[in-house]
Amino acid sequence: MNDTNVLNCPHCGQKNRVAVAASGGPHCAKCGAALPWLVEVSASDFKSAVEASPVPVLADFWAPWCGPCRMVAPAVEKLAADLAGKLKVVKINTDEQPELGSRFGVQSIPTLILFEQGREKDRVIGARPEPALRGWVDETLRSAAA
Repeated sequence: MNDTNVLNCPHCGQKNRVAVAASGGPHCAKCGAALPWLVEVSASDFKSAVEASPVPVLADFWAPWCGPCRMVAPAVEKLAADLAGKLKVVKINTDEQPELGSRFGVQSIPTLILFEQGREKDRVIGARPEPALRGWVDETLRSAAA
């Protein structure tokens, strides 16, 4: 699995390398804006990418053949963009990483699990529209902070 992804800054268009794991969130090298932290994760980098993340992580367990997974992908990507600097989104292909699906008891996809400080806070199963996902993320993070 790559340890970086290339991403265009939504503010200025500059191409940036975004690390799977880092001590802080990614920022554009040109304009300094917070970048969406959206990366693919494997079993080998799960600990550093998710459990040691400095920000909450939304893990999207999906597969390329899954229609509902493809339907929810734009909403997940929008969450990464809207919450840049506050949320990291990791994509976990369950066909390529079955051990992670098994570890977290994923029996249906898409499954979205929200982690904070390396611990699972909540999960939703199935495709949801972006406003519902955003409400779920906001509420879960708010209740975790309280």
